[in-house]
Amino acid sequence: MDYFLTEEQIMIRDLTRQIAEDKILPVRAELDEKEEFPWDIMKTLAQSDFFGLFVPEEYGGMGKGCFELAIAVEELSRVCLGVSTTYAANALGTYPILLYGSEEQKKKYLPDIASGKKLVAFALTEASAGSDAAGVQTTAKLEGNEYILNGTKQWITNGGEAEIYTVIAMTDKSKGPRGASAFIVEKGTLGFSFGKKENKMGIRASATRELIFENCRIPKENIISREGMGFIVAMRTLDSSRTGVGAQGVGVAQGAFEAARDYAKERHQFGQPVISFQAIQHILADMATQIEAARALVYSVARYIDSGAKDVSKESAMAKLFATDVAMKVTVDAVQVMGGAGYMRDYPVEKMMRDAKILQIYEGTNQIQRNVIGQALIKEAAKKK
Repeated sequence: MDYFLTEEQIMIRDLTRQIAEDKILPVRAELDEKEEFPWDIMKTLAQSDFFGLFVPEEYGGMGKGCFELAIAVEELSRVCLGVSTTYAANALGTYPILLYGSEEQKKKYLPDIASGKKLVAFALTEASAGSDAAGVQTTAKLEGNEYILNGTKQWITNGGEAEIYTVIAMTDKSKGPRGASAFIVEKGTLGFSFGKKENKMGIRASATRELIFENCRIPKENIISREGMGFIVAMRTLDSSRTGVGAQGVGVAQGAFEAARDYAKERHQFGQPVISFQAIQHILADMATQIEAARALVYSVARYIDSGAKDVSKESAMAKLFATDVAMKVTVDAVQVMGGAGYMRDYPVEKMMRDAKILQIYEGTNQIQRNVIGQALIKEAAKKK
């Protein structure tokens, strides 16, 4: 379909696709096998100004929005979800500063982020706080001109590799969710260390580690917004970033569909290519339809967010939920279309299926997305009475 992209948006799409096919495609299997962090690819993206895509021009960025970011993330995900996760998680970690940071914080951090000089990570999840974001146990206590952080964050994408971390910690546990605050913590700060690199089923090129805070002292001016705003900062950040996860789903599904379609044209059984069989055509038809529906939803929600809409929780949850469920179904179907070949690591769909599963889990499981949508529907119904 024609989504009426501007010339600039087409340029972003085409340049990202070129980088993905020229730089990522030749090494994606090796990155996955070796669990190798894609620094060289990140440098290429930085040189092409992709880290500044969503950063305002006054801080060295291109001043684009969720929609342009979704276009870029989709194209990277079409080739390798591990690499796209590294890139997209940088945006996730940056959103708290973009949305709620002070002018001083923006001037200090955003130029280095926009240039790709410093990678970012977002730290919310803990052993007891994931879907239950209000269950954060990491604490931040103000002493004089410093906050002292203690606790552990779990499964943090870009952990250990990023230079800047936006961290949610409790400044007043007695207030529950209203006692959470958001902070900027820099790599190398005394008392801030990392756990082991996790060995994952998929997205193995991305780095996932624990963050450990042991009497970690940071300047009090590193708080984002003010005390008690942490939960709001986290939720609004996720509202803005979930179209990116949806775009990941669209991208990996598109890549799997193309691989399965092309294989079905080449694979012969009973004297003809298997794509000539109606059973295969129906699977491919469903895959193509589901991908286009997911893309249309993700794009429309991204544009809705960029329009300045205030409450986008329901719509961003829908985009993430639908597109990532499609990604899982399409990648499984791609393996089925390719049969035994699809199950082998010589072909990309095996990796795509492993990678796609995380999309239904991170940045809020798809069950949590349904909760978000359901609660929004209840509120809407109450307003109409």
